[in-house]
Amino acid sequence: MSQTVASLTVEMLIANGIDQLYCLPGVQNDGFFDALYDRQDALTPIHSRHEQGAAYMALGAAMATGKPQAYCVVPGPGFLNTTAALCTAYATNARVLALSGQIPAPAVGKGHGLLHEIPDQQAVMGSLTKFSRGIADADEASSTLRTVFEELKSGCPQPVGMEIPMNLWTASAGEAGDLTVDQLPVPQADAGLIEEAARLLKQAKYPMIIVGSGAQDYAAQVKDLAELLNAPVLVFRAGHGVLSSAHPLSITMPMGHYLWPEVDVVIGLGTRMQSQPMSWGTDDDLKLIHIDIDENRLGRSSKVDVGIHADLANALPSLLAALGDGGSQRQDWRERVSEVKQTYLARFETELAPQMGWIHAIRSELPEDGIFVDELTQVGYVSRFAFPSYQPRTFLSTGYQGTLGWGIATALGAAHARRDVPVVGISGDGGALFTISELATAVRHNIPLTMVIFNDNAFGNVRRIQKDSYNGRTIASDLASPDFVALAESFGVQGLRATTPDELKGHLSRSIKSGVPTVIEVPVGEMPDPWNFVLMPKIRGVDGAAGNGKPVF
Repeated sequence: MSQTVASLTVEMLIANGIDQLYCLPGVQNDGFFDALYDRQDALTPIHSRHEQGAAYMALGAAMATGKPQAYCVVPGPGFLNTTAALCTAYATNARVLALSGQIPAPAVGKGHGLLHEIPDQQAVMGSLTKFSRGIADADEASSTLRTVFEELKSGCPQPVGMEIPMNLWTASAGEAGDLTVDQLPVPQADAGLIEEAARLLKQAKYPMIIVGSGAQDYAAQVKDLAELLNAPVLVFRAGHGVLSSAHPLSITMPMGHYLWPEVDVVIGLGTRMQSQPMSWGTDDDLKLIHIDIDENRLGRSSKVDVGIHADLANALPSLLAALGDGGSQRQDWRERVSEVKQTYLARFETELAPQMGWIHAIRSELPEDGIFVDELTQVGYVSRFAFPSYQPRTFLSTGYQGTLGWGIATALGAAHARRDVPVVGISGDGGALFTISELATAVRHNIPLTMVIFNDNAFGNVRRIQKDSYNGRTIASDLASPDFVALAESFGVQGLRATTPDELKGHLSRSIKSGVPTVIEVPVGEMPDPWNFVLMPKIRGVDGAAGNGKPVF
């Protein structure tokens, strides 16, 4: 059956598992939305109040579900408003489709000054995605769309981009055939490299596993590997929940840093494995094994002894089989890991007591399968190494982008896509105002998000650095923040205020039970400095001696 480019795009979205479209309509996409009108039963438009909100919602939905999500905006300023979310999707390995309109095809690149024209939108889109394409002629629409969806569903889970000129939406795309696109074949682990990795791990006395977002769908196999090797599983931002924080072998960055000089073999699973070797150092006594679906990441940040280009779905079962009973020993190492873990958990409680009080309040009311969305705020920084996570995809963070202001809109997308579990996001008063307009979207679509805003009337981290490192010469870091309770209520959102962790617990319970969008403002003052637990020094390869500069308890 012959279709227009618009109807073909709608049907391909539906056929390939996209049932919600985060969007903000506009003139260059009118033909597309007209085609969508009759298919809202299968592809529901969730319209935001700003393009960045649409893109962040798609990102939050993708991270919370592990499934592809899409957003649609107009070109030029509309698309550019989404780029912070798009580069964060790239950093966090999220399958997000950026669907943008474009000026008429004959005018692209001509510089006429048409509405929403920018010099080279495709170049911008290509720099923030793993793959992007534009359609120049309706005859190529079907094949181009198929390629875009293949890239979206296959390989490293990163965003892809697509732009379609406004004059082509209503043009005939011809016969489309089967609209469902299959995932491209995944790379298979090289048997010889698996055997070499298994040999190193069997010989190891003090192995360590590092997991990233690429391991989120393989929690059971990671647990089996950890218990087989009696090896700690180290998480940073994207690996939380792969191994439950309650497991004695689950550790976070400060614990891993302390143990780093003792480790003799490290295996990275679905992680860039940048922070530890590059920041903490390596030496000849440390062997590195790296398994990742993106071949270009192997050995990028530090030289690896065994680099395996493979999907973990294939590599982990093969590695477990090759290891056999290779982890029945190392009980002393397991006990050492437990000792360090308990020591650091106690340190967090004493040295970061204010932040930990708020974290405990949130964790006590959020069920184990509930989703927590962090932000660049004092509680957020501590949460990355102290918030317990018990299941995969329940701790969402910005990755290396450190995207201030992503919190409300991203948490909203997670809450929309995962209505079956509570979602609690946090933000500071600085970051909150970036996307707080999306509270109107929460009301319009009845999205049950609970947002906790810690208000210190400052860009708190900026102010801390200025005070500590620049002789107290604070500049442009003080804020005049609104009454967030009153602001929330003006949107029709439930607004609450908590001044103690116990009050926060009560408000969280009320919000989660009510199932309505809620903002809880928490007035706070200056909190203890968390950065000694974040920016940790090199401790291997320092003056040629492992362990030089080792931190103390």
